[in-house]
Amino acid sequence: MSIEKNEPGSELKAVDDVKNVLIVGVGGQGVIMVSKVLARICQLQGFSVKQSEVHGMAKRGGTVFSHVRFGSRVWSPTIPKGKSDILVALEWAEGLRWLNHLNKKTGTLIADTQHIIPPFAHLDRKRGAQSGYSTQLPSEILENLYDGYALDATAIATEIGNYRISNTVLLGTLSAILDFPVEVWRKVISEMVPSKTVDLNLEAFEAGRHWVEQSRKAGEAPKQAPVLVPHVTPQPVDEEFELILTLEWCKGCDICVKVCPERCLILNAEQKVELTDPDACTGCRICEWLCPDFAIDVKKTTQAAVSA
Repeated sequence: MSIEKNEPGSELKAVDDVKNVLIVGVGGQGVIMVSKVLARICQLQGFSVKQSEVHGMAKRGGTVFSHVRFGSRVWSPTIPKGKSDILVALEWAEGLRWLNHLNKKTGTLIADTQHIIPPFAHLDRKRGAQSGYSTQLPSEILENLYDGYALDATAIATEIGNYRISNTVLLGTLSAILDFPVEVWRKVISEMVPSKTVDLNLEAFEAGRHWVEQSRKAGEAPKQAPVLVPHVTPQPVDEEFELILTLEWCKGCDICVKVCPERCLILNAEQKVELTDPDACTGCRICEWLCPDFAIDVKKTTQAAVSA
């Protein structure tokens, strides 16, 4: 999608060059919402704006990214590699994946340190399987950047009341970096989010701004990013998982039955999903991620223990 018209009646502001903001994450995190909020704000401020986005397997946890470019005149909707002024990452590994698109001399990284690990990123199918997720610490990344902010936006959002508003926490962080009136941010966010969640989202927005303010005052982030431990060899653990099946939502498509690596799901006589062997379930969550009806929820009932 491309947005290039200016707000009617607004006066185009002169800027030295085009500002490039790259927003990345995985499906379901609200990457597109963040980019649309930013694009709308830029329009209201009188800039020429172009926005482009790639959804990929957005509904199934795949990579999603969006380019937002604004300035006195913008010709291309895509940001050249290495020219992003700001990289906003709603998931830590996606932030690392796109780091080479950030301007090395003047770029700023804003990243949520939460981990979303795809089921197929595990190195085997056993319980307590070793993950192939990156072990790079936020401090190791930030010390090599011109400027950066790594915060546990998901934890902040959870404290407010809903982990899904972590994207709005990052919008608050972004608003402290870009020189736009805070009233405009609040107005556009209120227009873009569901009406029932406006107050919650505005609280998340203020929390993101407050985090940056406290970070600048203290010289370091007030909330330390979680320590990412190196990979360890998983020891046998007695893990158990519960599959919560909302049968009234299940439409009998049998996708979960076909993709289950452990073959422990079937469709019963009523064409509803059924778990036949609870002990075989490794909690990989593939069925949960791929269910188009959102009828499966995987919950861990015991805490895994691993040691070096």
